[in-house]
Amino acid sequence: MLSRLLPGLLALIATLLSAMPQPAGAQEAPWPNRPITILGGFPNGAGTEIYARRLSLPLSQALGVPVVVDNKTGAGGNIASDFVAKARPDGYLFLLGTAGTHAINATLYRNLPFNPLRDVTHIALLGDVPNVMLVNQAHTPNLRSCADVLAAARARPGGLNFGSTGNGASTHLAGAAFATAFGLNLVHIPYRGQPGAMQALLAGDVQLFFNQTGPAIAMIQQGQAQGLAVMQNGRVPALPDTPTVTIACGKEMDTSTWYGLFAPPGLPAAIQARMNAEVAKIIRTPEFTEWLVMNQGIVPPTDLTPAGFRRVHEADIARWATVVRASGAQVD
Repeated sequence: MLSRLLPGLLALIATLLSAMPQPAGAQEAPWPNRPITILGGFPNGAGTEIYARRLSLPLSQALGVPVVVDNKTGAGGNIASDFVAKARPDGYLFLLGTAGTHAINATLYRNLPFNPLRDVTHIALLGDVPNVMLVNQAHTPNLRSCADVLAAARARPGGLNFGSTGNGASTHLAGAAFATAFGLNLVHIPYRGQPGAMQALLAGDVQLFFNQTGPAIAMIQQGQAQGLAVMQNGRVPALPDTPTVTIACGKEMDTSTWYGLFAPPGLPAAIQARMNAEVAKIIRTPEFTEWLVMNQGIVPPTDLTPAGFRRVHEADIARWATVVRASGAQVD
């Protein structure tokens, strides 16, 4: 008799136990419930860090948890990118990546430890970032226009150099694309990050620096450097006195890159959607848009969806592959 009742009793006990309240902490609280980190791959003062810090405060307020900005520098941003590519997709680690880390590096590096397109979850495109050709006329008073640069480079091949924030960085490829477009022999001198390259220009160690607009605007406004050409077809409102490369140099070209927010691959769709919605809402506010345009020279994205970001990402891998191969740049 007992043997016949035992299975039913066991099932009843299991049902009662499952209906009992769970101990505190047995079920994970809804996301987010602890600090979130936005990781960058470049040193302090880089445009990516400037953007991440500006984004972190309103994002923290929207999500109700601290949003911390941190950096893992080295290898053209690959160390941070690889770290995030292999991280747990739990919604507490994101990467502020660039066209450099996830499009240029796809061709530039022979052996990447991660796949720049597959090993990410796309959150949102954060904006297009133009480059501007900078000189320091305190050390090069003869370089007062793009025409002067072209004349000097053609008169003495290899006599002009340009600094960059590192091999394969957008600041390197912008200079290489300019040299290729105009048939110039410019010597490339890489530095480790934004501060080193900018200091080299200010000290007169390099004659040119094809810098991103964000870090360059303040230097131009303070008179420490002069912008000879914006390296895209449209003007930058924050630099009204700096002509486009088409006007200044007589040839159309565009070396703009982008910033984007990624998460590790496999991020739950609900977290991806929530993070995208909050970031998009912040970027669309008048205050943030004005900061992007007038303070950083960044063009706000028109499509803030993850799918739109992925389309831009895929197209740019192909676009920059052509530039990298034409420049001859390669990193093992």
